[in-house]
Amino acid sequence: MTVVLNPTAGKIAQGLAAAQRPVSLDGKVVGLLDISKARGNIFLDQLEAELTNRGLTVRRFSKPTFAKPAPVDLRHEIAASCDAVIEALAD
Repeated sequence: MTVVLNPTAGKIAQGLAAAQRPVSLDGKVVGLLDISKARGNIFLDQLEAELTNRGLTVRRFSKPTFAKPAPVDLRHEIAASCDAVIEALAD
């Protein structure tokens, strides 16, 4: 089992199961989440072009700031409208 620590969740480590990944992205909606760090959008632009060229549906999202977790409404929107999500980190 892989242990994933959430740096925003407090001092007690909790075991979390990894989300199930789709076998294929064919026919799926892929969300791209820009966490608003410098140059993350450049990576996502390239990734969006690649995924679109493969015939996938792509939706783009942005956090207001990288310094805080994504707002609850944004997380719900992503979960309700996407089958898979890729988050861009950059530095």
